[in-house]
Amino acid sequence: MLRILAARSIAACLAAWLVVFAAPLAAALPALPSDEAAAPEPTPTASGALSDERDPQADARIAARLRDIYAEVDAFSGIEVAVSEGVVRLTGSAPSQQAIDDAGAIAARFDVVTVENEVARDTSLSGTADIVTALLDRLREAANLLPLIGVALLIGLAIVVAGYLLASLKFVWRIFTPNAFLADLVASAIRFIAIIFAAVIALDIIGATALLGAVLGGAGVIGIALGFAMRDTVENYVASLMLSLRQPFRANDHVMIEDMEGRVIRLTSRATVLMTLEGNHLRIPNSTVFKAVIVNFTRNPQRRFDFTLGVDADDDSTAAAELGRTTLAALPFMLADPAPEARIVEVGDSAVVIRFLGWVDQRKTDWFKAQSAAIPAVKTALEDAGFGLPEPIYRLRFDPRSASLPFENIADRDGVAGRPRKARPEAEAAPPDVAPSDEIDQMVEEERDSPEAQRDLLDHRRPVE
Repeated sequence: MLRILAARSIAACLAAWLVVFAAPLAAALPALPSDEAAAPEPTPTASGALSDERDPQADARIAARLRDIYAEVDAFSGIEVAVSEGVVRLTGSAPSQQAIDDAGAIAARFDVVTVENEVARDTSLSGTADIVTALLDRLREAANLLPLIGVALLIGLAIVVAGYLLASLKFVWRIFTPNAFLADLVASAIRFIAIIFAAVIALDIIGATALLGAVLGGAGVIGIALGFAMRDTVENYVASLMLSLRQPFRANDHVMIEDMEGRVIRLTSRATVLMTLEGNHLRIPNSTVFKAVIVNFTRNPQRRFDFTLGVDADDDSTAAAELGRTTLAALPFMLADPAPEARIVEVGDSAVVIRFLGWVDQRKTDWFKAQSAAIPAVKTALEDAGFGLPEPIYRLRFDPRSASLPFENIADRDGVAGRPRKARPEAEAAPPDVAPSDEIDQMVEEERDSPEAQRDLLDHRRPVE
């Protein structure tokens, strides 16, 4: 009987103990899986959702915990905390906006509904005292770093000096680069790399490499802005670099760049300088030269000229073309290979148009003089053979209502038709002078002998593109 009573008392104690500690254990331990036959239990709230049950002591615990945390930080000492129904309200003052934001972020890390951060920035003199103290502390730290900063500056200066000395060895870089422009570009790159490397080493010594990242980031943004603002200048600089590598022409070459014609004086880092056939200086930006269509009349010494003449439609145009071609071939300055040609190209309003083509060697014959001598030679040969070279003739048809007007033949009135033709002067026995003119060549050579010729990027030792 005593054993039964003892067992019952022990069971009652265990039941009471379970009742007391069941709720805390249930809250602390994760929920165990249950089968479908088990009794339905309240569904836990989803992440971020609000529960319809609230621990009355939770607000007090959160408020006490926040007060303890804020008490450990000087910047939070003026902040007051109030928690009601899971809503945290922060009031008071803080010395900076960063401290206000940090206090709100700490409160938001608790299991609360929301945080109302009503903390104001303390602008009083007493509130700014902490800022002044912090500034003085920073100055003291900087003063303590002065010896280390001095060492970093000396090491950085040594690296920069070494880089500049290495870049000054231009005779070495000219050995490995095709021209002086690229040698200067390599020297500038070495100086720039030396400055960047010195800055990295110096900042690493004083432990401020993060500052270098910010500086380089800002420099990158500024570089992009300057690149857009100086797009034409950068484009011209890159074009100068490409032209110095490609060598599209030689000095004294007769070229036509777009619609600009002349002989090349020099290629500089900014422009291509030409001497026009009138003796004028012409500076063309290298960006224009790089993108332009360039015609080089000097590369091939053989050059063709052409001109057109019109013969009477009643004459034999084929015979006229053959006579003109034979006349061209008989000229002493014409090349036999390629041979002269004559092409009937058009039947005009009053004549059949024939184009005559001939080739000359520009090393022995001036192209302009040859064309000027060939045109009258062919014209005279056609006229002597009886071929007519009529001027443009237009036939007018009048309305019958104008028949009563006093029209008359002006030629009959003036007697023009009966006038004798002017006597043609006899051709000179001596052949025409078609030797190349050298006045422009002499001007170009004088320009190339000037001190500015040292900036020329054209190199006769390198192949032309």
